[in-house]
Amino acid sequence: MGSDSANSDFTVWGADQAAYGPVELPILVSWVQGERVTADTWIYDAKNGVWQKAAEVPELQMFFRKKITGVSAAARAVSSLTGVDPRTLRRVKILAGMTDDQLARFAEFMEIENVPPWHVLVKQGETGSTMYLILEGEFRVRVNIGGKESILATLGIGEFFGDISLFDHGPRSADVIANIDSVVLKVSSAAFDKLAAEAPDLATPFLLAVGKTLAARIRFDNKRYSDAVKFARASV
Repeated sequence: MGSDSANSDFTVWGADQAAYGPVELPILVSWVQGERVTADTWIYDAKNGVWQKAAEVPELQMFFRKKITGVSAAARAVSSLTGVDPRTLRRVKILAGMTDDQLARFAEFMEIENVPPWHVLVKQGETGSTMYLILEGEFRVRVNIGGKESILATLGIGEFFGDISLFDHGPRSADVIANIDSVVLKVSSAAFDKLAAEAPDLATPFLLAVGKTLAARIRFDNKRYSDAVKFARASV
C-alpha cells in the first residue's frame, strides 16, 4: 500500500450538497476538529469503496469519542491496544504505508503521552533520545539565539520531530512547545532498538519513511539557501 493512496482517498459530502476532495487524512482531521465535518457528515472512502458517516470512519472515531465522553481515545494506552483501532496511527504520514496488522504490532513497542498547552516537550540544548509522532494537537518549534526567541515552524497532526536525537542522542537543536492539548506517540531509542531486534520488517520501512522525509527537508533547505544566495547576489 502506498502512502499516497492511504492519505488521499477521502471525499466529503458538504452541507451545500457538493463533494469536496479527495483530501489527505490530516486535512480531514483538521476539518473534524474545526467542526467543519461533524459526526453525521457523509465521507466517501475510495480505498474501501463505501460512503459512511464521519463518526464511523475508523481513522476519525477517536475524535468523536472524545467529544462524546470528554476523554481522548488516543490518550488510552495504545501500548496495550485496549479498545484502540491501530488505523488511527495512519494519520502520521510516515506510518501511512503500513497495513493494519503492521500498525498494531508497531504500536506495541511505543508509548502515548498527553501534552498540555504550553508544555515544553523538548528543550533546546538538552540531550535526548526520543522521537515524537503527533497524533493530536499542534506544536511550535522555537530557538533562542542571543537571548532572542524565534519561531521556526508549527507542526501539526501527522508530523514528527526529535528524529535526529533518536539516533545520535545529541543535544536538542530547538524547543518544541505544545500550542494546545496534544497527544504524541513516543519512539524512544530503547523502544526502537527492541523494534529493530524483534520486528525488523517494521523497523526497516519506518527508517526508510523517516529517511525520505529528512531528504525532502534537506532538499527544501538547500533550495531555500540557494534562492537566498541568488537574491543577495542580484541585489549587489
